Amino acid sequence: MEALILEPSLYTVKAILILDNDGDRLFAKYYDDTYPSVKEQKAFEKNIFNKTHRTDSEIALLEGLTVVYKSSIDLYFYVIGSSYENELMLMAVLNCLFDSLSQMLRKNVEKRALLENMEGLFLAVDEIVDGGVILESDPQQVVHRVALRGEDVPLTEQTVSQVGLSPFLPLQTDWVTKETRITLHPSPSWNESRD
Repeated sequence: MEALILEPSLYTVKAILILDNDGDRLFAKYYDDTYPSVKEQKAFEKNIFNKTHRTDSEIALLEGLTVVYKSSIDLYFYVIGSSYENELMLMAVLNCLFDSLSQMLRKNVEKRALLENMEGLFLAVDEIVDGGVILESDPQQVVHRVALRGEDVPLTEQTVSQVGLSPFLPLQTDWVTKETRITLHPSPSWNESRD
């Protein structure tokens, strides 16, 4: 019997999913073309949810893929790899994602809180996995990097809620200060021209 020898690869994660307690997608990021269309992805997600939402185990083999998962209140977190992938590595990614979100959401990992902080979720996933390659497994580092990336976003790339009024106040203050300075301290040429 010949043993199947696989080439080592850094591309360990095929997908990261977060589903609600009805099995509907809240977040999905696929790193390869195993399921190229949205229709195929949603069918796969429903299949995963139906097989896992009533079990207490943390690992499943489904459609030739290794699925590690965890639930919290009304959310189901999934990290998917190939059937030959190390489950402990996939579990490290899952735990890092969950613990990072738990810290970012102040231990309130539920659907409403997650939907209100989707930008943090996107940044955290990008810090943990890039193109299927695991970059980070320490939640403290992920939370720290997400906080740094949130501060460094250029003004033109921020949403209205991120910008708030604070950037406009200095502009108004500068404009008012300059205008006040001009009206309170007119130059001699200005006074002479009025006479």
